[in-house]
Amino acid sequence: MIKLTPVERSALRAEAHGLKPIVLIGADGLTANVIKEISLGLDSHGLIKVRVFGDDREARIAMYETICEQLKAAPVQHIGKLLVLYRPKVETEKARSATAGKGMREVTIVKASASGTKRPSVTKVLLKGNERVTQGGNIKRAKARQKSTKKTVLG
Repeated sequence: MIKLTPVERSALRAEAHGLKPIVLIGADGLTANVIKEISLGLDSHGLIKVRVFGDDREARIAMYETICEQLKAAPVQHIGKLLVLYRPKVETEKARSATAGKGMREVTIVKASASGTKRPSVTKVLLKGNERVTQGGNIKRAKARQKSTKKTVLG
């Protein structure tokens, strides 16, 4: 379980004030799927609210402690049926899918000087998926941009 200082806890409570609960715990209680959803919410948001539907205060406190122990989260606040949890976000790098088109890519363009006596100019440019660099170092679109038939008819 993460330990928070009172100042950190106060700042997190203030930040959580505007949040809506993203996980709801129903009559079945704390199931494996609920734990998994809370973990995913903590990974993506860091600070989340959980609403517990149930009138038993002792059961809510037990759930709160269980969640914090299992997920290594910090208890921020427990007001009524709302639980506020915090765990630092996990920085993950998204892998690009093979089916997605080419995104922006960085290309280095080297152009010789006009006189041939000076240093060549080196520029780094970001190209979109449908652009290419010509022999002279200019950027061209591989495909012409589609024209709107309405625009050509109207004027």
